[in-house]
Amino acid sequence: MEIIIDNEENMIKLGRLLASMLDEDDVVYLRGELGAGKTVLVRGVARGLGYEGPVTSPTFNLMNIYPTTPPLYHFDFYRLDKTDLTDLGLEDYLERGGVAFIEWPQIGKELLPGEGLEITIELTDDDYDRERKVGLAAQGQKYQDKLERLKQIVDISHR
Repeated sequence: MEIIIDNEENMIKLGRLLASMLDEDDVVYLRGELGAGKTVLVRGVARGLGYEGPVTSPTFNLMNIYPTTPPLYHFDFYRLDKTDLTDLGLEDYLERGGVAFIEWPQIGKELLPGEGLEITIELTDDDYDRERKVGLAAQGQKYQDKLERLKQIVDISHR
């Protein structure tokens, strides 16, 4: 599934929609270059889960935890290698009943669950002020069902 997002407000709206269908222990993998809008999407998810405080990129502190229901864990593996991930105790967080958003999942692919929702955000025309192309894919039946629900919601909301 691909969606064109034309501004930050609509990226936040997409995040809110995602929040409405996420459950405890769900994992969302985020791909996209620096500045593509991954953290903006997570901000929308946090808003959808009831958190109104600041939502920032965890690039330098590796993980941000937001006190939502369920808790929102936002990881950024950009500056890590596999050894660092083992030390981080990632598996403990993935089993705590929260929702995990993981940026740069390719770095720790072997340590991550095989199932999840994968979101890829791409710039159009190499311009940070332009629209984004958001691709959504599912790994596993649970996430395929969520993706089908999202397709229905997105179709309804754009009529």
